[in-house]
Amino acid sequence: MATLKEIAEKVGVSVATVSRVLNYDATLSVSDETRRRIFEVAQELNYKTLRERSQQARESFRFGLIHWYSERQEIDDPYYMAIRLGVEKECFDRGIELVKLFKQHGAYPIERMEALDGIIAVGKFGPKEVEVFAAGAKQIVFVDCSPDEHRFDSVVIDLRQATVTVLDYLLRLGHTKIGYIGGREYVDGETPIRDEREAAFYEYLYVKGLYDSRYVWIGAFTAEDGYRLMKEAVSGGDLPTAFFIASDSMAIGALRALHEAGIAVPEEAAIVGFNDIPTAAFLHPPLSTVKVYTEFMGETAVELLIERLTTKRAICKKVVVPTELVIRSSSEGNEKGSGR
Repeated sequence: MATLKEIAEKVGVSVATVSRVLNYDATLSVSDETRRRIFEVAQELNYKTLRERSQQARESFRFGLIHWYSERQEIDDPYYMAIRLGVEKECFDRGIELVKLFKQHGAYPIERMEALDGIIAVGKFGPKEVEVFAAGAKQIVFVDCSPDEHRFDSVVIDLRQATVTVLDYLLRLGHTKIGYIGGREYVDGETPIRDEREAAFYEYLYVKGLYDSRYVWIGAFTAEDGYRLMKEAVSGGDLPTAFFIASDSMAIGALRALHEAGIAVPEEAAIVGFNDIPTAAFLHPPLSTVKVYTEFMGETAVELLIERLTTKRAICKKVVVPTELVIRSSSEGNEKGSGR
């Protein structure tokens, strides 16, 4: 590695002058040309200041990963598992220590957050929980929610646009009786979260005169509730010809209920899910769904946190990751591949 003496000899100034220029000594009186030349030579020789070498040699970052879902909930709905795996993989590749933080007795361990460089919070969080995190860590990146985009970085998807894409697709196929099966989630233990898919479903079809509240069923984001809600839809006697189902896990249960009722998919009821979990392509019939780049969301969160720490960026970033409609046999008789 280059030394101050080598730079000084090449520029024709003293070692002290080189040192003061590279350390941005504002009291030094030196021409702009000399200053520029010192930086150019330092760059050519790949010189690192003591401050830069110390930063390189510092202990690896320690990030905290806060889970909104329990391990059991991840199994029932693997959406957040995929995001978590993206975070874990990116941290492993970069040599970053990752500390997993779970709720203990209804609360997150704030005392363990103080020794961390930053936190990645995966899931939905209410104001009370957000303030707990903020008290324990200066740098936080939220994934799948953006509780305060003026204070925190976040990585989200455009649920409204994804919903409109699905509805446009089903309308193009000629469906006018479209049902929605979705879930309800809560923060701070009791406050329901507005699901942008459900809201967009209502608003888009209402404007077109096609919304019917009888065709909306809400439960939990599990295969069990997808099964239960589809059985309710079938027993109602006026079955929609197409369904947008807000998670693939729910769609798996819904497909089973339709199969048991002898209702052909997609001939009598077309199905489009959401997330594109690994098993979606291997269902019978293969599930049309909205692909969410979940692992990429986790990777992006790690990158945002590193950038925040290394560049001292003061302005928050909100990254909106696009989705893709993947068309398979559950919505059309012959599998078509992907569409947007």
